[in-house]
Amino acid sequence: MTSDRLTFKEMCAAFDVTPRTLRYYEYIELLQPDREGRSRFYGPRERARMKLILRGRKFGFQLEDIRQWLLIYENEGNEAQMRAWIDLADQQLGQLAEDKAQLEEAMAELQKLRDTTEASLNQ
Repeated sequence: MTSDRLTFKEMCAAFDVTPRTLRYYEYIELLQPDREGRSRFYGPRERARMKLILRGRKFGFQLEDIRQWLLIYENEGNEAQMRAWIDLADQQLGQLAEDKAQLEEAMAELQKLRDTTEASLNQ
């Protein structure tokens, strides 16, 4: 094994994912590690893909959306796919903004209730 490849266990540790998650990403063909017998090895390409997968999940994208993102990242996407990706990103940004507004409202309500309760205790 060369130093630029990670084993299955090292990949899980490096990205803080469970073995089940890593196997699932392989199963749905988001990742395609090199195989030597029963062993799997992840090179720079797979590590870069994993970073993008986790970033996409952080942004709230579905795995199929992430698949499109990976195609574009690897320059396999065409102009129509890129435009579709921009539309999808715009939709997700709108959803995240809505989620943020709801979260801020809930936080303000909780803070008000907390302050009211504290004031009652101090009387």
